[in-house]
Amino acid sequence: MRQRADERLRQRRPLRRLLARPELGALGGALVVWTFFALVAGDRGFLSLRGAATYLEVSAELGIIAVAVALLMIGGEFDLSVGSLIGASGMLLTVLAVHFGWHLWAALLAVMAFAVAAGLFNGYLVIRTGLPSFIVTLATLFVFRGATIGLTRQVTGRTQVGGLQEVSGFEVARTLFAGDVMIMGVGFPVSILWWLGLAAFATWVLVRTPFGNWIFGTGGDARAASSVGVPTRRVKVILFVGTALAAALVGVIQSVTFSGADVLRGELREFYAIIVVVIGGTLLTGGYGSAIGAAIGALIFGMVRQGIVFTGVDADWFKVFLGGMLLVAVLVNHWVRRRAA
Repeated sequence: MRQRADERLRQRRPLRRLLARPELGALGGALVVWTFFALVAGDRGFLSLRGAATYLEVSAELGIIAVAVALLMIGGEFDLSVGSLIGASGMLLTVLAVHFGWHLWAALLAVMAFAVAAGLFNGYLVIRTGLPSFIVTLATLFVFRGATIGLTRQVTGRTQVGGLQEVSGFEVARTLFAGDVMIMGVGFPVSILWWLGLAAFATWVLVRTPFGNWIFGTGGDARAASSVGVPTRRVKVILFVGTALAAALVGVIQSVTFSGADVLRGELREFYAIIVVVIGGTLLTGGYGSAIGAAIGALIFGMVRQGIVFTGVDADWFKVFLGGMLLVAVLVNHWVRRRAA
């Protein structure tokens, strides 16, 4: 009898290890979504290389943010200011380069410095006040958005600024941030490479470095982690800087792509990022999740958003699908966690 029990235990262990993977549910969801749109809209362009390029472009810009947000959420915190930082970063780049005559790369360095300062500000407020990061970054969301609108209107008299293509250094920037990778005659945006590269780097950090263990420990039980020497406060501040830098990168990509900026760019991206991270298997309570899952969640987002267009369904229904996917993801994550336990 004991031998049979041991055999059953050995059979269950691989299953438990599989169920313990945060991205399992997202991977299954991505296969289901792709299959659905392949059957419904395959003959309308969804299965073509050009169709893949369209939904991968949508996935990439959100995925860049989602990967950083996933690390922060695994660490037990939220950042709702990332959407407003996209608009602020793109506008800062454009205004400095176009209206003040800065070289584009000097303006780019200023944008990254601004992002680091914004991340430090968010992290410092959360650590020093002890308030929930959801509330703190909700406040800074409005602060950054309002300051972007007010200052831009005061400096330029408008809320949309163009002309970035005329500044020095634009051609190199366009190659790095808005160029295309040609595959069989179809251009795939270089932002896809940024997305996949950041997802790979974040996965390496989580899986292969002590800092990754610190992230999981901080999100799982900050007090226990701190008691064994994990610098939980420093970890959280660094993760806030990471989300701000990711938002700045997306702002730069958008501004270079469209040769200008709009103060409202990035609107609602903070909520979309949280949704795809949860779809990717990260728990809202922290301590569990993966960057790969966040990347897959972003892929699902892109496929659904563009898949609806390919099917000819009114795009107004997109948020219905998105909300439904979020609910299903939460239920699946809960079930997987119970089975893994």
